[in-house]
Amino acid sequence: MDNAMKRYLHRRPFTLESGEVLPEVSIAYHTYGELSPQRDNVIWVCHALTANSDVADWWPGTVEPGRFLDPGRWFVVCANILGSHYGTTGPLSIDPATGEPWYGRFPQITVRDMVRCHRLLADHLGIRQAELLIGSSIGGFQCLEWAVMEPGFARRVALIATAVRSKPWAIAFNESQRMAIETDPTFGTPSPDAGARGMAVARSVALLSYRGQPAYDKTQDDPAAHDKREGYRATTYQRHQGEKLRRRFNAYSYYRLTQAIDSHDIARGRGGDEARVLAGIRARCLVVAITSDILFPPAEHDLMRRAIPRASYRLIDSDFGHDGFLIEHEQLDAIIREFMTQPLD
Repeated sequence: MDNAMKRYLHRRPFTLESGEVLPEVSIAYHTYGELSPQRDNVIWVCHALTANSDVADWWPGTVEPGRFLDPGRWFVVCANILGSHYGTTGPLSIDPATGEPWYGRFPQITVRDMVRCHRLLADHLGIRQAELLIGSSIGGFQCLEWAVMEPGFARRVALIATAVRSKPWAIAFNESQRMAIETDPTFGTPSPDAGARGMAVARSVALLSYRGQPAYDKTQDDPAAHDKREGYRATTYQRHQGEKLRRRFNAYSYYRLTQAIDSHDIARGRGGDEARVLAGIRARCLVVAITSDILFPPAEHDLMRRAIPRASYRLIDSDFGHDGFLIEHEQLDAIIREFMTQPLD
């Protein structure tokens, strides 16, 4: 299985939803398996906030024989999203006009901009249709947008732990994260390490929304807590997770991507009627929620299951909140494989 990262360079100007223009776009991507002669075995994975295009790296128990991303059966494609830190054009990319990295000058982007980049790559790869388009969290945002923007592209769409728009609860978490980054005095300077300490704090804020109380109480309880006045397991966990992101990601990318999440609204510029927009989706859809998800609770999935014409619904029982889509891969694998056997009509 060839899992080396590849790049496609789109050498023409790319106009963002905001009207600003990127002189060119480089798109990093991974593929697994072989494209069939009929080009009818494509599964396109849209990744979440700080993931990369190497699905096997961040989604355990998926890119394996017998699993729903079995590379012996499917041609699996995942592209790093616009604005990210893992190979696709973003704040650390060189601005051809200046010869210097964009850093904080990198323009604001939206989920629709990300999807249009995916479409450029699909054209480059000669992919006209996918058997399955799948994504969780902001990956689900991308899948929804793609299913609306190009109804004929995917025959099936799996929408996992996601939403039709970002609501104040999710936006507030993101704003608190950006406020944490802004308190770092290095943020705004022309350096790849700018804002890194602030981003570590931001990550600790984000984890609260990704996991929630049941997950923390289950995994971070300290048997020796009765004998302590400091050094609790939960405190070291927060600092460890913040440090992990600081070492592997970029604050300018993080800032722009959280803004893109905030702007997600399937009905923006489409009349404001979410149900009417969702009714135009032609793909067979699967909507998956997680019982303990406090970022995108199961109730937020109700509109998708009601308004999308051919939608089925499954609920994953988990104590791990929004991150359940990463942790409960056994449940998810069974759900997706069953969905792939269901008739399209």
